[in-house]
Amino acid sequence: MRHKMNGRSLGRSSGERQALFRNQLVSLIMHERIRTTQAKARELQPMAEHVLSMARVDNEQNRQNAASILANPLMVRKLFEDIGPRYVDRNGGYTRIYKLHVRPGDGSLVCQLELVEE
Repeated sequence: MRHKMNGRSLGRSSGERQALFRNQLVSLIMHERIRTTQAKARELQPMAEHVLSMARVDNEQNRQNAASILANPLMVRKLFEDIGPRYVDRNGGYTRIYKLHVRPGDGSLVCQLELVEE
């Protein structure tokens, strides 16, 4: 039984899953949109929203927390200097998921996760 089990395992161990989402989050911040499966996009979206809400307030504590999640100093700088100031007046909903197509190899739904532009 699956009592009190949160999230999707995606067929990976916890360390592989953390690395996957960390890399996808860095790619999302770098390119401001990524293409992935629907399951991965739905799991990544709350993490991205959390990091983007930290970037709205530029202080040392938020930078350290973001650096511990991202582990890439260049992306932390881009997050707080370029992306964060865009969303100061927005109270959430920083990302959007678009459904694109069904992948012919395995039939999984491919989506695009992108940052919302005003």
